[in-house]
Amino acid sequence: MNVSLQNIDKVSALLTVKLEKADYQEKVDKSLKNLRQKAQVPGFRPGMVPMSLVKKMYGKSVIAEEVNKALSEAVYKYIQDNNVSILGEPLPNEDKQPDIDFDTMEEFEFLFDIALAPEFKAEVSTKDKVDYYLIDVTEDMVNNQVKAYTQRNGKYEQVDVYEDNDMLKGLLAELDENGNTKEGGIQVEAAVMMPSYMKNDEQKAIFANAKVNDVLVFNPYTAWDGNAAELSSLLKIDKEEAAEMKSNFSYQVEEVTRFVAGELTQEIFDQVCGKDVVKTEEEFRAKVKEVIANQFVADTDYKFLIDARKMLMEKVGKLEFPDALLKRIMRMNNQDKDEKFVEDNYDKSIEELTWHLIKEQLVKANDIKVEQEDVVNMAKEATRAQFAQYGMTGVPDDVLERYAKEMLSSKESRSRLIDQATEQKIQTAIKESVTLTAKEVTMDKFQKMFEVAE
Repeated sequence: MNVSLQNIDKVSALLTVKLEKADYQEKVDKSLKNLRQKAQVPGFRPGMVPMSLVKKMYGKSVIAEEVNKALSEAVYKYIQDNNVSILGEPLPNEDKQPDIDFDTMEEFEFLFDIALAPEFKAEVSTKDKVDYYLIDVTEDMVNNQVKAYTQRNGKYEQVDVYEDNDMLKGLLAELDENGNTKEGGIQVEAAVMMPSYMKNDEQKAIFANAKVNDVLVFNPYTAWDGNAAELSSLLKIDKEEAAEMKSNFSYQVEEVTRFVAGELTQEIFDQVCGKDVVKTEEEFRAKVKEVIANQFVADTDYKFLIDARKMLMEKVGKLEFPDALLKRIMRMNNQDKDEKFVEDNYDKSIEELTWHLIKEQLVKANDIKVEQEDVVNMAKEATRAQFAQYGMTGVPDDVLERYAKEMLSSKESRSRLIDQATEQKIQTAIKESVTLTAKEVTMDKFQKMFEVAE
């Protein structure tokens, strides 16, 4: 067996593999013997089929299979042993590859086009300056979050006088042009409304300070700007009829219901922070502020990585790639797409490939390794973030462990978590190497920057 590599240019090469009969014959013979033991041929007992017949029946396919196996092993062993940095998979050469005939040939030559990774150096130092944004956690943020916690423990109460956001229940009746209840008109018992959701302010104002047993006259069509879906739901008629229903209606208030937020109790403290972690409202608000700040860290770190990526991409500059070969690989990997897809997406794929190569260098330069513990912790943090979205911050470790284990059972999820853990370590390595310029920003300003970065 002979394997050789010829550089065509800096980023492409021709790999030649020559196989002799001795490179594959032993395995061919072994495969044919196994087939002989299993072959069922009329007139012959199992294992007694003449080898000549076995060769006639299976020889060509076995040779082809074993040659391909030997070829694949030779290619990837050469690449590994010689530290050849390739992009994608070796591609059969379309111009110089000689025809292969397994019936007549015993020696074979295979030619492959190899896309080579460009040579460059990705380095960071204290000379590199990257902004690191610190989002200001305002009192309004804390107040809103505290309010959200208390609302989860809130309840509905019957009240006497309507205020914004209250819910009404009453008798709804269609009126004629004289303002009297229309004979045969629409009537809806126990009709539920929230006037604060009306589109028309004048109609909304009719319900201000409404009391139980008050009878109010309004126009549903005007109130909801003729929205057929809203009117259909309120009046219990189909959308086509609702779209034409412009009558005034009377509404006799039977109930006024108000949602009342819960009080800040030790129960809420324990639900959010864990049992007995905090004891007072002051401690609770401080903890909430800390939780909000921690939730922002993921966003600020991500923005930092975006900026660090931009800095590194600019330092590395435009790299040379074997465009024709990479487009072939792209077409091969997207056989359901047309040529336009390749052309439209090629530049973006090169950008992502460049960043991938930069990250590979950073991993090697910083001796970054992702251990099982890192992956488990990443799964637990992802689980913790999911719970935090529902206001649950003091989740016990055993619950996190259980959810993390379930997440890691998925091959796809595990692969994604490994990538995330790797990127997190790269991010940490860059942070420790560059000069950070801390900048405090409001959430609004940060979000606008984030949108631009995206």
